[in-house]
Amino acid sequence: MNPHQVDAALFALKSPLSKGVLLADEVGLGKTIEAGLVLSQRWAEHRRRMILIVPASLRKQWQQELYEKFSLRSEIIEATTYRALRQAGNRRPFEAVDGIVIVSYEFAARKADDLRQVRWDLVVFDEAHRLRNVYRKGGSARAKDLKDALQDHFKILLTATPLQNSLMELYGIISIIDDEHFGGENAFRAQYAGSGASSAALDVLRDRLKPICHRSLRRQVLSCAEN
Repeated sequence: MNPHQVDAALFALKSPLSKGVLLADEVGLGKTIEAGLVLSQRWAEHRRRMILIVPASLRKQWQQELYEKFSLRSEIIEATTYRALRQAGNRRPFEAVDGIVIVSYEFAARKADDLRQVRWDLVVFDEAHRLRNVYRKGGSARAKDLKDALQDHFKILLTATPLQNSLMELYGIISIIDDEHFGGENAFRAQYAGSGASSAALDVLRDRLKPICHRSLRRQVLSCAEN
């Protein structure tokens, strides 16, 4: 565990009234550890209705790391396990899990109506850049379904690449947490993403991001380690 990881976890935990945060450390700096620290704190507080939404290929890895590094129990829910829970008499299978729920993006979107019925204490999206085009009219239906189903719950979004081609992608990711953080899409586009956006406007954008986005760079971490 490194100091920047603890700082990121504290950032996520410090505002109980916040709708969520974006943890955007560069690749390899341990966002899994940061999320694990927050999950552990919530577990210790007996706020244990938590879900991880991750790429399908990473479900088992997350399960192993949560147990090996934090002694946190979790269960991967997919079509087979969901069906078995229903057949066992559980009308709400996600609430029947004794531990943290882990699901893929695809399965979570298919079960968006079920997710909406649960009072989640914490929702974590890994590789959250998959949601960055949610604001577009022709954007991902899966992202829109997940956003609508989980809009009322505290969320942690993990991604090393919060934007790749356009500042509007940053708006899209933040809108998963809070639609009105930037005053809406039109306001964001006019102030920061238009051709007339000034350097002063971008400074304002950085300030607006500070309460909701935490990002560590590799050079910063290496510099701290050397000192």
